[in-house]
Amino acid sequence: MIAQFLAAFWQVMVELSPSLLLGLLIAGLMHVYLPRGFIHRGLNRPDMASVTRATLVGVPLPLCSCGVIPTALGLRNEGASKGATTAFMISTPQTGVDSILVSAAFLGWPFALFKLVAAFVTGLVGGGLVNRFTRPDPAPAQQTATDDDGARPRGWRPVLRYAVFDLLGAIDLWVLAGVALAALLTVVLPADYFASQSWAQGLLGMLVVLAISLPLYVCTTGSVPIAASLIASGLPAGSALVFLMAGPATNIATFGAVYRTLGGRILAIYLAVVVVMSMAFGLLFDALLQSPAEHAAHLHGAEGDWLGVSAALLLTALLLLLAARRLRARFAPAPAVAADLTLPVSGMSCNHCVASVRQALERIDAVEAAEPDLGAGLVRVRGAHLDVSELVAAIRQAGFDTDPGQSR
Repeated sequence: MIAQFLAAFWQVMVELSPSLLLGLLIAGLMHVYLPRGFIHRGLNRPDMASVTRATLVGVPLPLCSCGVIPTALGLRNEGASKGATTAFMISTPQTGVDSILVSAAFLGWPFALFKLVAAFVTGLVGGGLVNRFTRPDPAPAQQTATDDDGARPRGWRPVLRYAVFDLLGAIDLWVLAGVALAALLTVVLPADYFASQSWAQGLLGMLVVLAISLPLYVCTTGSVPIAASLIASGLPAGSALVFLMAGPATNIATFGAVYRTLGGRILAIYLAVVVVMSMAFGLLFDALLQSPAEHAAHLHGAEGDWLGVSAALLLTALLLLLAARRLRARFAPAPAVAADLTLPVSGMSCNHCVASVRQALERIDAVEAAEPDLGAGLVRVRGAHLDVSELVAAIRQAGFDTDPGQSR
């Protein structure tokens, strides 16, 4: 049993790694070479143009829910309309360049492209309904972001640093959990288990998957291997699509963030859109794909080649590096030289949150360096003539909270 699990785990890693690494590289290039402030432009009007731009920006971004929440809060704080913010929060966690490539590797390009279109349309519908049924902001907020591209580091080092430490570091545990669960399902479930279960077919099966997916945090990339194993065991592809749409787009943290930022009415619209659109696209996909068994054959027909094995070894090394950094940061003694200022930060839940806090603070001229500590829930700031109120404003604008009264 253990040997079968390890073999299945490695096979999933071999299939996953090339696409995941390529997606991370593309995301790193986008982060370094796209103009700073690019995603903040043209999103402040309560119309479909802003909604469309927000959706177009959100679809390729490789952000799961933990990264989408502070990013969306930052957009809202900088003047994005309610509809644009909602469209961004709906569309972004469902897909991303890494997820698209991984979906294509596991489920084929037709499925990956269909999921891409579904995320785009769902974001448009959600943002449009928010614009239609809520009051617009009193006046479009002025854009405050500046494009200081001349000061931005270029080259492969910042690309790889962002791809590995900020992006992979934010999803590595979720990817491992998804791979492990996919391998376990492959070993435990018979090849035709779901095909023989009447409750797993059609609308009832989608409702069961939806009820499980809504409250849980599911990383969009890490969930693809799980969906692949479920399809291979006979779950209809439409039900797997519901899982891949509703799971990443909703969880308890997202519910609270939407309610706190946009209000109860927009939260109701948000949930209704995700539920209805995921079910509708799931039914549509099942109507277009008559034989889910063809996907099962695609999933397990690929043998590990030199490229897949090499990528899996590289990904394993990167995961070990991230684990070592995490352990070192947790157990290392405090530095001998004290920081100029230490602020508590609430709301940091992953390495992407850490990156958001660090980048927000280091944009301030007086800040030489910002060192967030995820485990301790604080940030150490070094610099000269630090303005506490400016630091607090930057942290809150990034979507987090702090109490300056507890600074030290």
